[in-house]
Amino acid sequence: MADLIEIKVPDVGNVENIDVVDVLVKPGDAVKLEQTLAILETDKASMDLPASAAGIVQELFIKAGDKVSEGTLIVTLLPTEAAPSSVAETEEASVAVAEQPATPAVVAAVETVPAAVEVKAEPVPANASGKAAHATPAVRLFARELGVDINKISTGSGRKGRILKDDVKKFVKKAMTEGTAPSGSGIPAMPSVDFSQFGATEEQKLSKIKRLTGQNLSRVWLNLPMVTYHDEADITEMEAFRVALNAEKSKDEVKVTGLVFIIKALVAAMEQFPQFNASLSADGEKLILKKYVNVGIAVDTPNGLVVPVLRDVNRKGVNELTAELAEKSGKARLGKLMPAEMQGGCITISSLGGIGGTAFTPIVNAPEVAILGVTRAKMQPVWDGKEFLPRLMLPLDLTYDHRVIDGVEGARFMAAIKQYLGDIRRLLL
Repeated sequence: MADLIEIKVPDVGNVENIDVVDVLVKPGDAVKLEQTLAILETDKASMDLPASAAGIVQELFIKAGDKVSEGTLIVTLLPTEAAPSSVAETEEASVAVAEQPATPAVVAAVETVPAAVEVKAEPVPANASGKAAHATPAVRLFARELGVDINKISTGSGRKGRILKDDVKKFVKKAMTEGTAPSGSGIPAMPSVDFSQFGATEEQKLSKIKRLTGQNLSRVWLNLPMVTYHDEADITEMEAFRVALNAEKSKDEVKVTGLVFIIKALVAAMEQFPQFNASLSADGEKLILKKYVNVGIAVDTPNGLVVPVLRDVNRKGVNELTAELAEKSGKARLGKLMPAEMQGGCITISSLGGIGGTAFTPIVNAPEVAILGVTRAKMQPVWDGKEFLPRLMLPLDLTYDHRVIDGVEGARFMAAIKQYLGDIRRLLL
């Protein structure tokens, strides 16, 4: 009998406890190469798990509702004659983000935090019942992120009363139902309203991405003192250069967009003002300056916001960035981004240029310290000291964490971006 092929969850970017939404095969099924075996869901996106080999399903090791991580065994296959037989080949299986339905989205996505980031030992205080609150560091971190005092949870559902993440979630739900804030911060919960008394209604469940993104944005809004600075950049010459570049390209080549030049200008300004390429430590005592430059681009997808990250942007030219941006935006809209492709951003750009608007207030994608919003450019009469001239003006909105960046630094940073966009030759200096 041929050796069975094991298919496991591949590297998905340091993400743990991935939910199994659905399992699409059963023992005895004939599976084709690249056929979807199961649908997984993280806090970023839904993902298809494809078969890396063809064969007959011998044993299934997961079911809907389970949680899996990298290396979890999904299924064993009896290989067919045309199937790859190497286990090493099967472990190279890749997870693709599933297709989801397009809601305009502007703000940045949740930054994935490894569950084991907390290594510092801390005392275990007593809870309300007088007993020590038993919980792992990962659960304690999860509780702090939700603003929950874990010592107020009297007992857990885990072994020997250990507090689990589900216990923290139940505590939050109960607190919200009773109209009290889980952290005792004094922020009242929104009241529950029966809208059916006013007319017909329909309930539509939010996707996991939107629910967790909403939690993250609420946490950011409550914890970060944010300021938004609005300005306009003259991109008349830049647009003329972009049109000329695209005229030289063949029909099969990817056209340069104005967003690529905005990325280059933003990165040049970050190198001039390094505090924008930083994160504040959890204790608020240190500024972590980053020596790499990765830019997240907010992309509208069917199931909510996705932010693919372009890496080492400062080392890439316009044409290379154009191709990478087109590739990752396309993957995001088709639901094929890996979680690792949405991690490690230093700053985010949220663009409404294709829709319209004159200004908005993007929310910082913490632990980043700033986000740049872009709306649609339009021709305006601009006074040059002698006469009014038609100029193409681009509205820009810079939101930043005021704990790290003060108003003067924010204004100077925006002035630098405007200067680079106004004369892109300065990017060569």
